Amino acid sequence: MHGDYARSAAYYDLIYEAAGKDYARESQHVHELIQQHKRTRGRALLDIACGTGGHLAYLREHYAVEGLDLSPEMLAIACKKHPDLVLHQADMTSFDLGRRFDAVVCLFSAIAYAHTVAMLHQAVHTMARHLHPGGVLIAEPFIRPEEVIPDHVGAVLVDRPDLKVARVNVSGVDGRVVTLHFHYLVATAGGVEHFTERHDLAVFTVEEYLAAFRDAGLEATFDPEGLMGRGLYVGLKPLS
Repeated sequence: MHGDYARSAAYYDLIYEAAGKDYARESQHVHELIQQHKRTRGRALLDIACGTGGHLAYLREHYAVEGLDLSPEMLAIACKKHPDLVLHQADMTSFDLGRRFDAVVCLFSAIAYAHTVAMLHQAVHTMARHLHPGGVLIAEPFIRPEEVIPDHVGAVLVDRPDLKVARVNVSGVDGRVVTLHFHYLVATAGGVEHFTERHDLAVFTVEEYLAAFRDAGLEATFDPEGLMGRGLYVGLKPLS
């Protein structure tokens, strides 16, 4: 379960660099939260929907990290950047790695690819099952229902001497799901390419997220600010 990154994966890091995403700062915040909440002595961490490995680059300074993503194109880039790391291709709602971790993280709103409340519960349950007792699950949601802006228009421009990438989108709303229709224009010395991608992200209430954490046996709290204003859910797996 993920967005379609088959065409855009090659430009993903450049786009979010241009957008000002600060993986170092975000990873430090996540590290501080993990240390504040976890009750295990270990340092094994699993990054769910790790994408191209932006957070892994910094979390690996503190933890024995592994990554998981459904997109083979994103994982291929993460593997080139981190050839020594274990990376898994799997769906966040149903993966089974046969082991447990001291911390599991799911960042940058990736959990919103669970499009229904039932799928949200399934994803959180699957993640929680991979925690040691005393371990911590941290998930970053998409925006809350009251924050949805129909027909929102967005744009990011990568402006390099040998490469120009313009990504523009207009968002649509269908019930619980916000659809981002991305249009890419990529210009190189070889010419200009145009392609589109669609990403569907679900919006849930704070109580719905907390209920999913509690249903998975986690003691849950919510930080409304989080890493980029979308909030963070922190779940602790009880020691007994």
